[in-house]
Amino acid sequence: MDYDISKSVPQRGSGEETPENRRINEIADELQRRCQVYEAQLRDGQGHVSRIEVEQRVAEQYAKDNGMWLPMSDVFDLGVPGPSGNENDTYVSNNIIYKVNNLLNINGSILHLLERITWHNNLFYDTAYTLHAFTGFDGRTIMPVLKQLLVQDAVPATSIEIDTYMAALGFEKQNDKGRYANDEFVVWDLSKQTIDI
Repeated sequence: MDYDISKSVPQRGSGEETPENRRINEIADELQRRCQVYEAQLRDGQGHVSRIEVEQRVAEQYAKDNGMWLPMSDVFDLGVPGPSGNENDTYVSNNIIYKVNNLLNINGSILHLLERITWHNNLFYDTAYTLHAFTGFDGRTIMPVLKQLLVQDAVPATSIEIDTYMAALGFEKQNDKGRYANDEFVVWDLSKQTIDI
């Protein structure tokens, strides 16, 4: 393998928005609009609900209104349970991996997760996510279900491969292991074969 990369390798040719990112942004905009309406109604009724609770209720209703609701009892129908981590339970079906994200790493914010997904998709389009559905328990916890192509026969990348790849994307290695930054983003946790933005 040749590690001499002299220039940045852009992930998106002209910064165009992918159809999936456009869809995710439209969903996020609608959820944001519904949150504002919900919060205005709560103010009028003197009720107090946290912003995260508002996002959860709004996302659940949006999912049910738009055929994106996957009852928690049907999650196992997504595929064979795969490895799970701090933020995702995974289910594998043929060449697809579904990730049920518990929102733990972003303090419960669905809107923040959707923003991060679009960032990921722009930076790492070979492993882009689609928003498949929302699942959870009615009136309680809501979790986005993300869909991604499964990388068959994957092997963990070496530190040198990760460093080289990130440098080719225009990122500089930071002092912390697995942490890279450019003028716009900080990417971390690359040493564990996952990418958090």
